[in-house]
Amino acid sequence: MHIEHGVHGGRTVVSEHNGTRIVTTGHGGYVQHSYITRGGVSYYSRTYYAGGVYRVGVYRGYMWGGRAYYGWRPGFWFHPGFYGWGWHPWGVGVYWGVGAWGWGGAPWWGFYGGWWNPYPVYAAPYYWLTDYLIAENLQAAYAARADAQADAVAADAQASGGGGGYGDTQASGSAGVTLTPEVKEAIAQEVKEQLAAQQGQSGANTSGAAPTNASNQVPPALDPSQRTFVVDTAVTVVANGQECGLTAGDVVTRLTDTPDGDQMVNASVSASKKGDCGAGQTVAVKVDDLQEMYNHFQEQLTNGMSELAKKQGTGGMPAAPDTGTTASDIPTPPADDTAAKQLQDQQSAADQTESQVKQETAAGGGGSQ
Repeated sequence: MHIEHGVHGGRTVVSEHNGTRIVTTGHGGYVQHSYITRGGVSYYSRTYYAGGVYRVGVYRGYMWGGRAYYGWRPGFWFHPGFYGWGWHPWGVGVYWGVGAWGWGGAPWWGFYGGWWNPYPVYAAPYYWLTDYLIAENLQAAYAARADAQADAVAADAQASGGGGGYGDTQASGSAGVTLTPEVKEAIAQEVKEQLAAQQGQSGANTSGAAPTNASNQVPPALDPSQRTFVVDTAVTVVANGQECGLTAGDVVTRLTDTPDGDQMVNASVSASKKGDCGAGQTVAVKVDDLQEMYNHFQEQLTNGMSELAKKQGTGGMPAAPDTGTTASDIPTPPADDTAAKQLQDQQSAADQTESQVKQETAAGGGGSQ
């Protein structure tokens, strides 16, 4: 069992036993099992549980450098024409506005409004999707911020509340270096490229034969063509030998392709919020964390396309071609209804382990996690 405390608060616990991978993050987590093998490629079912709600997804396994990585795979595909519509210009400018988005009055919007500016006009669907993705991540960052504050208060009612930038609850907390047009364009281009790739994948919609290097295939997190990553949840990285934190919505650009002995690669912080690692810093980030950022990006992109399918042809947005869908050739399994208990048991085991370590340390036992 590996236990890690983030610089912004919160605890991540990871354990693997008999082929089951369990990850808890304080207010939820997931349980992953082997699921199915097709064409020499292994797929895994992953059941997320948080707030009393289950969510399940399929993940493709990658073996590279003697380590396992997992890549999200959609449970359905849109028809190819809709993806093509998504990554080509509309030919007209579409004004959507905060009112159409429904963000006005939302606490997260007031908090981060000074850090990020949505496009005033959308020239193509992939720009609309870019703002959708950023907004989703900033909402997650705001929720995580609230959770961290609640945890800190519960742990110590006398705490000053200044830890890791999460103590500031005013809108001024979003002040600092804004998300620049250049960084937004990098995200938009990543959205465009992923839509073009999905257009081809949806046409095939098959796991197909195993790649020639299926047993040692580079995961998307290390793909040389994949450089821009949007942070999906709070992570701890290392800058100049010191730990610092990144939160959902921050953006990093991967610089190196080969992990070091600690399975970390170098990245540049392209955009960050107040209290996070400074923009422009070079940081060491775990490949596992980059892979999860990529996975979440893919999942959010599919969710955003679903929203576009609902809204196309309304509010001045041009109508799309066929928005029909086809089920993936790798069917989505049912949720593991034991996940909630497994996550709870892991949290209890982690509590017991940490308590024991503290006791041993206090007694001079030199225990460690």
